[in-house]
Amino acid sequence: MQRVMLTTLNAKYVHSSLALRYLRAAIEQQCDVVMREFTIHDPVEHVLAKIYAVKPDLLGISCYIWNITETLRLIPLVKKVLPETKIVLGGPEVSYDSVEFMELHKGIDVIVRGEGEVTLQRLLQSLACESSFSAIEGIVFRTKDGIVDTGAARKVTSLDDLPTPYAKDSLHELDQRIVYFEASRGCPFSCQFCLSSIESGVRYFSLERVKDDLTRLVEYGVRQIKFVDRTFNLRKDYALEIFSHVLSLSGETTFHFEITGDILKSEVVSWLIDHAPPGKFRFEIGVQSTSDETNAIIKRRQDFVKLSETVSRIRDSGVILQHLDLIAGLPEEDYNRFAQTFNEVYALRPDELQLGFLKLLRGTGLRNRANQYGYVYMDTAPYEMLANAVMPYGDVVRLKRLEDILEKYYNSGRFPRSIPYLSNKCFATPFDFYQRFGDFWSLRGYERIGHQMHDLYIRLEEFLREENVVNATAYALMRADYLMREKIRPKRLWWKRYVDEVTLSTMRALEPPLAKGETIDAVLLKRCIADRVPADAARELGLMVGDVRGELTIIYCYPKGLGHPTVHVSMSVSEMADDFQLQFPS
Repeated sequence: MQRVMLTTLNAKYVHSSLALRYLRAAIEQQCDVVMREFTIHDPVEHVLAKIYAVKPDLLGISCYIWNITETLRLIPLVKKVLPETKIVLGGPEVSYDSVEFMELHKGIDVIVRGEGEVTLQRLLQSLACESSFSAIEGIVFRTKDGIVDTGAARKVTSLDDLPTPYAKDSLHELDQRIVYFEASRGCPFSCQFCLSSIESGVRYFSLERVKDDLTRLVEYGVRQIKFVDRTFNLRKDYALEIFSHVLSLSGETTFHFEITGDILKSEVVSWLIDHAPPGKFRFEIGVQSTSDETNAIIKRRQDFVKLSETVSRIRDSGVILQHLDLIAGLPEEDYNRFAQTFNEVYALRPDELQLGFLKLLRGTGLRNRANQYGYVYMDTAPYEMLANAVMPYGDVVRLKRLEDILEKYYNSGRFPRSIPYLSNKCFATPFDFYQRFGDFWSLRGYERIGHQMHDLYIRLEEFLREENVVNATAYALMRADYLMREKIRPKRLWWKRYVDEVTLSTMRALEPPLAKGETIDAVLLKRCIADRVPADAARELGLMVGDVRGELTIIYCYPKGLGHPTVHVSMSVSEMADDFQLQFPS
């Protein structure tokens, strides 16, 4: 029996390969198949040794933009130590320009284009019979006379005919990993930057099949299931059935869906708000651009007003985490127009806002028309744009700086009160805040060194002083963000200049209960921090309502074993005493 090894290099250990699992399930009845997953960070010699230990007759490698460079380093080494092994590549990175790809890389024997389950079955049959590959649709292969392209493969008509990639005896492989899951294949839209636009139509697995697989995964206890359907909510009733089913299952599994925001029906949103427990679902919504001109060029239909209403409604419910995507470098969207896109989407206050840069992927419409829009892009993966006719490279560099600050200060979730306040109220626009901070960060050389959380606050304070931002509320919110995420009283404080004096003078007046042998100064400095803040800061923190003016005292207490601070606020220390005595056990 033939020995087959299926492998790939994931971007991270926590990722898992859905493609390999489909392929293994498709061929395990006709060969001895071994599946091994590595990461792009594994030394190539380590991966080579693992492959050599298996000594496969056929080595199948799944290829993507994140792993193609390392994969191409690996292939010639495999050929040196296992010259008789057939090397077969598949995946989106090799499914386009396949003949050219094989001409450049001599160690590749076969490329499988598009869906590989049936094609790989037929390939193994031909190898077993020592017959020609010429009758197999959907491959490019090497012969002594040259390279042969057999054209496109036929799609699987009934997806339910594919064996499940989640057989019960293999679920242990998914421990501590993200599980990728598909309920459908294909996309109804034609976005010119996306590979999904190349395939027309959408095919679905039956609800029974989807529910069975989901039940098996949740009952096993996988931690996260990430649906890879390009538009999960395309069919309202189908999506609702799946939402309802996963909520009926017990367990701690969370679910990630790619949602098209402007077609998400109002009744579906209402149902989710009424039924989904907070944190169970996470929606990724691609906005990309709010420019009508740009969206027309890339053939992307989008009603931003409707999308905004939907995102805002979900956000206000507090039930579902929302991750919104932007793409910089799209056609005819220059630096200033992208700033408008950024500000309009930032105003929706998503939980995360990801800024990506256009990638001119093989096979996409934009890559085919790159010259029309003046694109200059990387020759090798990830084929990211460097410039185009309306966005020079200098603008791209500045936006990269902005992206870095956005990740550190917004998407990290470490500054939930101070950063929204600063970006919306202390600068002309949020874009200006992030861009100016990014330029400052680069000028100081901070991108070349690592930063702990404490350092991030110091850098932010340095930037605000550089910008002459004098706003007591902003600084109070920064201190609150720093203190409210700690489980115990932090030892390092970036505003150490006055905190001990304020804490002691405030807390002595409260006469907190002491354990035997404790002194008041030792207890207070170990377990409490006091701050004097403007009333506006207390309102921003949700600690006070009404038209109170002046300064207030906030005390952050870290009782033993509680795991989070208790927060006390009042205009005067004496008014706080009773509440403080009750909430601060010795």
